[in-house]
Amino acid sequence: MLARVWPQYSRSRLQGWLREGRVSVDERVCDDARRRTYTGERLGLEPAPAPADTVHAPQDIALDVVFEDDTLLVINKPAGMVVHPGNGVPDGTLLNALLHHAPALARVPRAGIVHRLDKDTTGLLVVARTVEAQTDLVRQLQARTVSRRYVAVVAGDLRTDGVVDAAIGRHPVQRTRMAVVAGGKPARTHYAVREYLQGATRVECRLETGRTHQIRVHMASIGHSLLGDETYAPRQVADAFTRQALHAWRLGLVHPLSGAEVSWEVALPDDMARLIECLRVMP
Repeated sequence: MLARVWPQYSRSRLQGWLREGRVSVDERVCDDARRRTYTGERLGLEPAPAPADTVHAPQDIALDVVFEDDTLLVINKPAGMVVHPGNGVPDGTLLNALLHHAPALARVPRAGIVHRLDKDTTGLLVVARTVEAQTDLVRQLQARTVSRRYVAVVAGDLRTDGVVDAAIGRHPVQRTRMAVVAGGKPARTHYAVREYLQGATRVECRLETGRTHQIRVHMASIGHSLLGDETYAPRQVADAFTRQALHAWRLGLVHPLSGAEVSWEVALPDDMARLIECLRVMP
């Protein structure tokens, strides 16, 4: 019942508030998830503010803001920036930069981050500025209605467009890597040939799912690793570029407040543009 009355919040968040006594029926606190509600009863909700982020400090790190309103931030992430602090990376991340750019994000879980890009992948990433917007965006991602398109440069001549539909999970031996494995999480990547280069192919990838390293793992699994990918490419392919040649160039979604379909595009970063141009003119 709570999820039908307050659809802007996730079920898990509503269940937590119920346990905390933040739900009332006819102005009396109710913490019984099994209690039935009846016609004429008045439900009340006192949402708890998200806890302030006391672990991660705001840092004055430049951000390339593509779009900003009271609901969303869209960032063009550079290569080398980690999205969220973790093992070995305590600060200097996108999260730290967001907390400085918009201090109110300290009241939103994970500073509003709803999806990630790998450290050395560039391009578009959306951030929610409110809890309600974050819940809505997570639901869109789960429903696979967020459009995410990438430019990648892969090794070899990829002769046809196609789809990789292969589950991804932790590598059974090398735990820092992901792999196509039985029993992994479902993952699907669409790819289309855009240009043939010298010993490589420029492709466009479209994600249906958002697994860790998905494009990198899927393209490697069909024998066309991304240039510069030190984790998944053979040494000679990895040596061809200083990072994985992957850029999130287009992002589309439904605006959580207005309900309008919105999208953004960003140009290739300079290093990928130079790589492609170099591979065009090689003899």
